[in-house]
Amino acid sequence: MEIAIKILQLLLSLSILVIVHEFGHFAAAKIFKTRVEKFYLFFNPWFSVFKFTYKGTEYGMGWLPLGGYVKIAGMIDESMDKEAMKEPVQEWEFRAKPAWQRLIIMLGGVIMNVVLAFVIYIGMLTIYGEQYLPTSEVNKYGIATDSLSREFGMQNGDRILSVDGQYIEDFGKIPITIILEEAKTIQIEREGIKINLELPAGSIGKLVKHQSPLFLSVRIPFIVDGFSDKSPANEAGIQIGDTILGINGQIIKYFQDFRDSIQGYKNQDVSIAVIRNTDTLNIALLVPAEGFIGVFPKQQMDAFFQLNQKEFSIVQAIPSGVVKTVDGIGGYLKQLKLLFSPEVKAYESVGGFITIGNIFPAQFHWESFWRLTAFLSIMLGVLNLLPIPALDGGHVAFLFYEIIVRRKPSDKFMEVAQIIGMVILLALMLFANGNDIVKLFK
Repeated sequence: MEIAIKILQLLLSLSILVIVHEFGHFAAAKIFKTRVEKFYLFFNPWFSVFKFTYKGTEYGMGWLPLGGYVKIAGMIDESMDKEAMKEPVQEWEFRAKPAWQRLIIMLGGVIMNVVLAFVIYIGMLTIYGEQYLPTSEVNKYGIATDSLSREFGMQNGDRILSVDGQYIEDFGKIPITIILEEAKTIQIEREGIKINLELPAGSIGKLVKHQSPLFLSVRIPFIVDGFSDKSPANEAGIQIGDTILGINGQIIKYFQDFRDSIQGYKNQDVSIAVIRNTDTLNIALLVPAEGFIGVFPKQQMDAFFQLNQKEFSIVQAIPSGVVKTVDGIGGYLKQLKLLFSPEVKAYESVGGFITIGNIFPAQFHWESFWRLTAFLSIMLGVLNLLPIPALDGGHVAFLFYEIIVRRKPSDKFMEVAQIIGMVILLALMLFANGNDIVKLFK
């Protein structure tokens, strides 16, 4: 069921993105009185799920959910309609329009992707506001680490001061800041002493591949919120609401520290100290061979931290939406840059439809859906501007060439370039989805 929900979210998001992107081309073409022969959601080799014609344009839905397209008369595109290009030029064709109009038509899709992200961010800020966990709040208890952050030199209880000397207000943005800025150092405070940690060589690449939210997480007091089936702790008398303080007289106040420490007492009788109401109790139990006592901690962030919550009117949301969109574009450009870093080897983590589908949550949630759709819209817009023939960016590059040298590339050149571009895109798609398949068997 969870897989089905993720697939449905992915298809809905892609459908919105494709329709909006292709509408950008469609609207710009109509403004300049250029005939649009087809407008399709998804591709339709051999047959369409449905189609109809309205005012000279065939609208339809294909069966292959790899994107969509508009077929503009007089333009060499993925349809490779060479015969139409041999006919005399008509005033309503793309090729008959001045270069600046053709440029706007080709940029229409990307512009609409940016506009869509902007509109989504405005709507989300107006409806949901903005909430995040300040780093200063996390530092009340210090961070919790995993194997990779410990490899980098961090420990449970460290307080994050800055990354490369830059204070990060939103704790959740620290890992992505380390990656995108290719950080060299992290400044921490440990037991009152300030330490400058130098990240080891290859750390950014390891962090890109790690993809775990536990790299840096919050450390929380261990308040019992529930039990697993046949929980040794529950059978021994520990109750919901108890605050666990330690093991065998050793003070261990935080859940993450307790979870690590209890592993050292497998198959042993221990005494667990807890606070219940105002009393301190010591409860004896046998730790199973697995090293877990079957306790779920209270994890609601607002029970331990003061979250930063800001509400927006629609007027206030507009400039903030612009900032979020611009930051999103800049962040994705930095991610693309990492693909070409021999040290990071981010290309090894490139994924296809499985990876994209997995970024959606297992349960449908509108706020998460729209946030991810805004991100994918920015991603689609940026990728489409890459100067690869068959992408909008390839056509834009050729149009700039035409504007500068005042001469169009020949139709034969454009046909060959289109084929090369389609081969490149197919190879990239096979590579990305191949990575997904390989990951399934790791």
